[in-house]
Amino acid sequence: MYASTVRGLLVRGMLAGLIAGLFAFAVAYVVGEPPVRGSIAVEEAQAAKDAAGAPSAHAGHGGDAASGEAAEEEEELVSRPVQSTFGLATGVLVYGVALGGIASLAFSFALGRVGGFSPRATAALTGAGAFALVYLVPFLKYPATPPAVGNPDTIGQRTTLFFLMILLSVLLGVGAIILGRRLAPRLGNWNATLAAAGGFIVATALAFAVLPDNSDAVQPGFPAALLWEFRVASLAVQLVLWAVFAIVFGVLAQRLLAARAEGAEATASAQQEAPALG
Repeated sequence: MYASTVRGLLVRGMLAGLIAGLFAFAVAYVVGEPPVRGSIAVEEAQAAKDAAGAPSAHAGHGGDAASGEAAEEEEELVSRPVQSTFGLATGVLVYGVALGGIASLAFSFALGRVGGFSPRATAALTGAGAFALVYLVPFLKYPATPPAVGNPDTIGQRTTLFFLMILLSVLLGVGAIILGRRLAPRLGNWNATLAAAGGFIVATALAFAVLPDNSDAVQPGFPAALLWEFRVASLAVQLVLWAVFAIVFGVLAQRLLAARAEGAEATASAQQEAPALG
């Protein structure tokens, strides 16, 4: 019975993640694409400026042919219109489905263990916690940057640091929940929650201090307004994704668990009546 309920929640979590991904894609396309196009325009302008100022070593010796070959080599395999529509939609939807499934499993574990909250309230807490731990805390340490504005030689290091911050944030969040539950019998729920939140903030601050900064994530001279617009858009996409997921999954989970509870009550009532009929 428990396994079937978890399986049902997993399916509904993935469905909620898909629906949330559709909303997030709309926000990403409307709000996020303009600063992306702007950053690409800045990059192209800088590349053209550098190319115009650099003398060609092949001038008079097939330089035009070499330039044509280089341009062909650098030609994008996927055009920008495809990247900004089908590619963006595919990435966001897959991301939403995957995280929706993981969040539904976290919901299954948290339900009834972090207080006497209803399924909808637990879904809201799960969505808020996932947004904070998976995105907001890592974002505060390593803010999002538009494509092709940082040092390409350090992109692997920057990606590793970002995912390390996500892992640390999730582990610290889980540790804070465990700490709060253990302190609750002695301090009460409110004081235990404050103590756990304070411990999480202190531990996160230490992680921020220990981990290195991305000093070369943005090239000097990149427009600050464009960078700000991209980061706000990135934050908006994640906020919409998790808010819609929490709302949709809360409704679906509430219906599933209510139906399962009614079925269990009917089965128990039938079992109690069976001996009397016999």
